[in-house]
Amino acid sequence: MPVIESSEHTSLRQAVASFAKNHPRTPGTDHKQFWQEAAALGYIGVNLPEAYGGGGGGITELCLVLEEMGAAGSPLLMMIVSPAICGTVISRFGTEAQKRQWLPALADGSRLMAFGITEPDAGSNSHRITTTARRETDSGDWILTGRKVFVSGVDIADATLVVGRTEDARTGRLKPCLFIVPRDTEGFRRRPIDMELNATEKQFELVLDDVRLSADALVGDEDAGLLQLFAGLNPERIMTAAFAIGMGRYALARAVAYARERTVWDTPIGAHQAIAHPLAQAHIDLELARLMMQKAAHLYDAGDDTGAGEAANMAKYAAAEACVKAVDQAVHTLGGNGLTREFGLASLITAARVSRIAPVSREMILNYVSHQTLGLPKSY
Repeated sequence: MPVIESSEHTSLRQAVASFAKNHPRTPGTDHKQFWQEAAALGYIGVNLPEAYGGGGGGITELCLVLEEMGAAGSPLLMMIVSPAICGTVISRFGTEAQKRQWLPALADGSRLMAFGITEPDAGSNSHRITTTARRETDSGDWILTGRKVFVSGVDIADATLVVGRTEDARTGRLKPCLFIVPRDTEGFRRRPIDMELNATEKQFELVLDDVRLSADALVGDEDAGLLQLFAGLNPERIMTAAFAIGMGRYALARAVAYARERTVWDTPIGAHQAIAHPLAQAHIDLELARLMMQKAAHLYDAGDDTGAGEAANMAKYAAAEACVKAVDQAVHTLGGNGLTREFGLASLITAARVSRIAPVSREMILNYVSHQTLGLPKSY
């Protein structure tokens, strides 16, 4: 894995940073316009195949784009969902018809797709998902029934990639499968969740009440659903790391600029080690998290799903911790100013903690590492 970025990646990073800084996202900003402008420059679909209108890159390039947008204060949460999860799953496992229908539109920004996996009683545990899918023998249609919660951007998405479970005819056990559910499908209802988190992208509860889908709504092989599911969840973790690193970099940059200019007793406060050292530590932690994120992206793009799974979880954990510490120190550096709208850091206190919780909690990541990496016995 290259430790130093290539000149192409450096150029991409600079271009995205310049674009995002010239398009700041403030309350009331038209996120749709920003999304479409980014897509027109090839940023949204940079990971999708060139044959379907994408940039031909991978998660490595996509997480770079999201990180730089976040560092400029203009992150796009739906990049984690639409091109990274849904676009990846469809490009790897979808039929030719599904690829032609969705990938060019996802790449050019004209269509978005949401992702529904989390349930009230199961979280993201694919083994406890209760949303079921049964196939009618006469018509071949699928009937989906269940509930999902904390689904981002359903109101602006043209369809949702829903994780359901079908019954294995041999064992009777339920196995995960993925279905494309168009937004206006009969029986597919959404309800906004009242969140204190101030974000452009809203969260929804979904109800699937005997939703009827044609046979071609199934993505991939019915018997390989778990493999296909994790092919989407690994990019989700890597992109969440990019989101967190970008946010942490943004907060840190604001704090550093303030510490250079704010003068007390004729000395900039950044000259005091009590201010300077925590900011330096925050920078170190963010850089270390980025290295693990780049490793995870490289492994995923190289086709090493097993290795990418471990690295993606570690990257998400490290980035979330680094982000929370960077935001906290940034607010602390500004003191009372850190809580004002003028400096725009207070809202990040809540937003930063989302990266600790979603899409998987840090405790579940520690479970993964202790079980899968260290070989320790399970407690559940």
